[in-house]
Amino acid sequence: MRKLMETQDPAQLSWVVALLTAEGINFEVFDSHVSSLFGNGVMMIPRRVMVAEDDFARARRLLDTASEAGPA
Repeated sequence: MRKLMETQDPAQLSWVVALLTAEGINFEVFDSHVSSLFGNGVMMIPRRVMVAEDDFARARRLLDTASEAGPA
């Protein structure tokens, strides 16, 4: 697996998860449980969005295109 992005922003994470899911790209979010160890829902540890090497280029293009388009 390859790191697509990392963030401490829960809104950005949710947006990326929604985009990848809508396009049928398999992914994993790493470090969610480590971050919760600190309690209070604080995202002190960035969460990493990981995709398979074969899906990386497509996922990268998707994020780049969606970022350029801006909010709907």
